[in-house]
Amino acid sequence: MSRKYQGLIILNTKSLEGSVDDLVTTISKDLEAEGAKIDKVAQLGRREFAYESHHLQSGVYVNYTFQGAAEIISKIQARLKLNDHVHLQHYSRVA
Repeated sequence: MSRKYQGLIILNTKSLEGSVDDLVTTISKDLEAEGAKIDKVAQLGRREFAYESHHLQSGVYVNYTFQGAAEIISKIQARLKLNDHVHLQHYSRVA
């Protein structure tokens, strides 16, 4: 059964070689490799954190809307934990 999810991913671009668009595309491919069908990708831009987090002052916020099975979230989280440019990830189910 396919469910609709929304994922907010905060990117660490401190040591990024290349553009943010390339990184967003790479993460989209990672989501699709785990079986997600991406509906929409919205780049929300760079935002300052309320407090310093892991020596970072700010991050680039990207919102992904995708569909997939229930077990896909744990697979995506495990895969993106290995990416050094992903600072934080949060997923929620959309009704």
